[in-house]
Amino acid sequence: MGQCANPNNMQVSRILFNSRLKGLFVIAAIVAGVIALRLADIQVIRHKDYQQMAESNRTQVLYQTAPRGRVFTSDGIEVASNSPSFSFYYLGVGNKEPEYLKKLAADVAPYMNMATEDVFQKLQKGVQTGKAIAIADNLSTQSTVALKELQFYYPGVYLVEETKRNYPHGIFASHLIGYIGQMDEREWRRRDTNMGYRLSSKIGKNGIEKKFEKELKGRDGGIYLEVDYRGRVRSLIQDKKWGAGSDVYLTLNYKVQQAAEEGLKNSKTGRGAAVALDPRNGAVLALASAPAYDPNIFVAYSDDKKAQAQKKKIKEYNLAIQGTYPPASTFKIITGAAALEEGNIDVNRKINCTGKYDAGSRIFKCWGTHGPVDFFDGMSNSCDVYFYAVASQIGPAPIERVERKFMFGRQTGIDLPGEKAGNLYGPTRRARNKTYWFIGDTLNLSIGQGELLVTPIKLAQFAAAVASRGNVYRPYYIDKIVSNQTGKTEEIGKTEILQHADLKESTYDTLFAALKHTVDDGTARRVKIKGLDVYAKTGTAQNPHGEDHGWLMAFAGKEGEEPSIALAVFVEFGEGGSSAAGPIARDMLEAYFGIEKQKPVVAVPPQTPPATVATVAQVPQSQPAESGGEENL
Repeated sequence: MGQCANPNNMQVSRILFNSRLKGLFVIAAIVAGVIALRLADIQVIRHKDYQQMAESNRTQVLYQTAPRGRVFTSDGIEVASNSPSFSFYYLGVGNKEPEYLKKLAADVAPYMNMATEDVFQKLQKGVQTGKAIAIADNLSTQSTVALKELQFYYPGVYLVEETKRNYPHGIFASHLIGYIGQMDEREWRRRDTNMGYRLSSKIGKNGIEKKFEKELKGRDGGIYLEVDYRGRVRSLIQDKKWGAGSDVYLTLNYKVQQAAEEGLKNSKTGRGAAVALDPRNGAVLALASAPAYDPNIFVAYSDDKKAQAQKKKIKEYNLAIQGTYPPASTFKIITGAAALEEGNIDVNRKINCTGKYDAGSRIFKCWGTHGPVDFFDGMSNSCDVYFYAVASQIGPAPIERVERKFMFGRQTGIDLPGEKAGNLYGPTRRARNKTYWFIGDTLNLSIGQGELLVTPIKLAQFAAAVASRGNVYRPYYIDKIVSNQTGKTEEIGKTEILQHADLKESTYDTLFAALKHTVDDGTARRVKIKGLDVYAKTGTAQNPHGEDHGWLMAFAGKEGEEPSIALAVFVEFGEGGSSAAGPIARDMLEAYFGIEKQKPVVAVPPQTPPATVATVAQVPQSQPAESGGEENL
């Protein structure tokens, strides 16, 4: 007979089983409660913090600024390029303790030329946003050597290699090329959002850098990193390559521009402007203004303390297009043209220069005593008395008509901001304003004094117009733009005639002969160069505030060929056109034609003794006016 189970043992077993089951239920309930609390903490209480941490564990984006497009001269010289630089990032995750961040700030600040407090504030901003933040950019290789070592001690520190703008030839065409700088919030709001600008982006602030910002900027890149919550980089997710900006090709001739800048810098005052144009199409061969500035100051490495202090000393005023001055004796070309157009002047007729001209109520002086002079000698010796007599004979109206034909008193039309128009001088405006025009005004007008004002670029445009026998071209300085991303070339430069000064061919023939005579035997002998046909006129503008200003305008071509360069040189307070502006103009011509420097002929031609001459027209009474300035040889 089998043995029956003990009822007591079964009862005990059931009790133990139930007890264990309840224990498991309790444990499960506790675990579930902990999990629920954790979920509540993650999803409700500290949802934002954990979400930020989760995002930080996935990606951090470090932007890389694209290299700007380069700028080249017409002869292939790179005048705006790029150099390596670094940006210092903090990834915004990891240790958030203020003491830790302060220590980090204190360690890195000296290598970035920043105050510790400024670095600390940026670190705090990065921690608050949980995103990578650039603490400093444009750092030199020298600074980054030490900063790279700190990456091992401070998780979340990251260095990104970029490029910075570089102007390898310093002041070269600085007023034309311009410079770049960091955009402000107002500028950022105005920018096209599709261009990828950030508040830390650098943009063109002046000149070509500003005008062609869209083309030069390029497409920025970025480094996408997987980072853990401690700021340690786990992996590189993506390296989005940048696309360099488009290259800009200028019409400038490097050697001519360099000669202009060096000449102005080494002139008597170091102040002035020089502009050279191609008289066949209006292309700008040189545009120099002195004093100039080095645009590298604006893009110096951020750890360069010296460069930061120099920014306050720059001169951005572009005298070549903004400075207005009387053209002085260079304007005698207009007076001569007006007399030739009237047809009542005999170019061989001599007028006796005794050093003064009696205008009735006042004596107008000449800079010298030239004796009997005809049209050619009057131009070559820049005799004021001769042109006083001519102007008195023909009156001011014909002079103003020719003045208008060459667009005096109007902008040249060059595509640069801030160009001044100068001031047209003549009886028409006086009549419109119902004010008087006196004989003294006519005499002042005849020699380019009085209220007449021009800019250096206007006088260069005038020289080019005479050289081309009447074509007043709009100056342009961009030849083409070449994309580095597509290889496409966009032709920008184009020839545009604004107006034609329709003078008789015989008038131009006579002017050419007179201006050639001025170079061969007159005040412009400093620009007489073997192998070239040079035509020029000097001028000395009176200045009531100090020393007189010096002018020289010229155009030239190889012997027997049409002129291929026209220029105007202005030296502020230079005293004489020949002595101050002549050497600069000569250097520019020699640079353009590739001629080795020759010793200029500066001897003064012997003056002709006074002789009996024909009587000039009687001069009526006039109001007092300014007398002519002296031409210094």
